[in-house]
Amino acid sequence: MQKRFWNEYQKEIADDHYYYARSCIRQSFNPGAENMFLKILREDLGKDICDDEHQHTCTGIGYHSDIVPFYTTATVMARLFSLMTAAGYRNYIPSCVTSFGLYVEVLETWKHQPETLEKTREYLYKATKREFEVPENIVHSSDVLYKFRNELKPKMKYQLVNRHTGEPLRGVEHVGCHYAKVFPAFGVGGAEFPYVLAGLIEAWGGEVVDYPERRHCCGFGFRNYLVQANRGYSVSNTHKKLESMEPYHPDFILTNCPGCNMFLDRWQYTISELEHKTYDTEGKGIPVLSHEELAALLMGYDPWEIGLQIHQVQVESLLDKIGIEYDPKGKYADASGRQLAPPEKPTCLCV
Repeated sequence: MQKRFWNEYQKEIADDHYYYARSCIRQSFNPGAENMFLKILREDLGKDICDDEHQHTCTGIGYHSDIVPFYTTATVMARLFSLMTAAGYRNYIPSCVTSFGLYVEVLETWKHQPETLEKTREYLYKATKREFEVPENIVHSSDVLYKFRNELKPKMKYQLVNRHTGEPLRGVEHVGCHYAKVFPAFGVGGAEFPYVLAGLIEAWGGEVVDYPERRHCCGFGFRNYLVQANRGYSVSNTHKKLESMEPYHPDFILTNCPGCNMFLDRWQYTISELEHKTYDTEGKGIPVLSHEELAALLMGYDPWEIGLQIHQVQVESLLDKIGIEYDPKGKYADASGRQLAPPEKPTCLCV
């Protein structure tokens, strides 16, 4: 009997009743993305998802920068699990890929070294008098959109199709390293065939671009960026990816990691200032979207409510190709509609 190998690359993704763990950096770089994710799940899919005002950082950046030790991180995560437990949930969804990878690391450590779980319980109780249950299901927010990708499609106002040509739009999917590479069994498709973002692009009418550096790191690397003297290593990684994808003329880049999203977006500006080069044919750069932002755009939510005006690379070129309606004056308006002063324009990159 023929073996169905693809089944080995699947993961269990809960249907409903989620506890949502926000990202400490996504809210800065992609300010509307998480609210859009919550809105889509609650209003468009009718799911129960808890957005707890008492949540806090997972310490991931500090941990991976060798500043925060393991037991401190484990205890901080245990407190988050205690909030989940107190709220009556057992399905845990982190927004951040770094968080997702670190939650899995801690959970796997507890699983294979039970004494570390007991120590963590002791530390948490001594510090906070709180107790917790381990999540029954832990998945990344991109997993949830992937699970419901076909259910969302008929609800979408737009598809990833060029309205001028009728051809599928070409998307580069960049999967965060801490989603598929650290613990491959916990990502859809594993490290060999990560499909969580490719599945979204294909389901929603687009075409996935394959290119030589498709699985190359974005360049965040924590200490590559956090230590100022090392930032050349970070930008060189992004430079390598952009140079590799340029001949394939992608219409957009899709990410599921807030760090990857920021670097693939903002290093395009940096490279344009350093080398007077962009990676499209019109000098506008390649728009970079998170999984939440892409879903929200296709569902018909306002681009500026999504927060796309915060991106360094403009998104209007993609909106025009899809046929998404938007108010150009709303790009630099505050919540009351008052026009703000536009930011200073780059010397090379068109905005």
